[in-house]
Amino acid sequence: MSDQLSEFGAIAKGFARNPLGIIALFIVLVYGFACVVTAAAWSFTPGERVPLIYFLVFFPILVLGVFTWLVSRHSGNLFAPADFKDESNYLRMQKMQLAAVASLAAAGSKNPKNPIEPDLEQTITIVQKATLHGSSRGARPQRLLWVDDHPEYNVYERRAFEAMGITVTLSLNTADALDQLARQKFGAVISDMDRKEGPVEGYVLLEAMHSSNYRTPIFFYSPTTSPDQKQETLQLGGQGRTDNANELFSMVIDAVTNGKPKAALAAPV
Repeated sequence: MSDQLSEFGAIAKGFARNPLGIIALFIVLVYGFACVVTAAAWSFTPGERVPLIYFLVFFPILVLGVFTWLVSRHSGNLFAPADFKDESNYLRMQKMQLAAVASLAAAGSKNPKNPIEPDLEQTITIVQKATLHGSSRGARPQRLLWVDDHPEYNVYERRAFEAMGITVTLSLNTADALDQLARQKFGAVISDMDRKEGPVEGYVLLEAMHSSNYRTPIFFYSPTTSPDQKQETLQLGGQGRTDNANELFSMVIDAVTNGKPKAALAAPV
């Protein structure tokens, strides 16, 4: 018995090294107590057995629901440094996340085009999901083409992408953007809408990309964005339009890392 207790203690110590292990240890202990109670259930009255039956049936469902929520919302917090072959990788991941969160927060509050009070909890969740996606990136190139004649307005947004290991190439006009697309592959294109060439130059770029059969996902980052304009962008064959740094980051990361933008690639009208 003492050997078994020692073995259990060693296992429990190993579980307690990270959040996932603590959750597993808690479940094991709860079911251990449930087994002890079940062994004595023969002496219970029918009314006393009902709570035990409900517990045995619904507790696994509750655990599954909580686990699903943790993995989908807080995946980046479920691991400890010891879970990585090289603990420096863990520290590097944390630094990447902090840099991306700080840049997105700054983008929301300091962007002269569209100052927005940042939602830090939402920003952290988005960056953690991006980190999880980035660990299994698809075949799309980890490069963005950012088309804007005022790149000083999106410095922090670009820093957020670069913090996640994505290279950002700048272009100031449509002609140069098409030249860049002809010379190298990009995972996605981000464009403003109103440029020196015209008030809807972003759509001019979109049409030119379709005419040249470039199927690179394109997203528009514009301070003048309404629900109707978002729908218009999708109808014209773009993948998204937003004035929010968090939303832009989430949409583009999804396209670049998974190769599957959230908005389906539509045919131009």
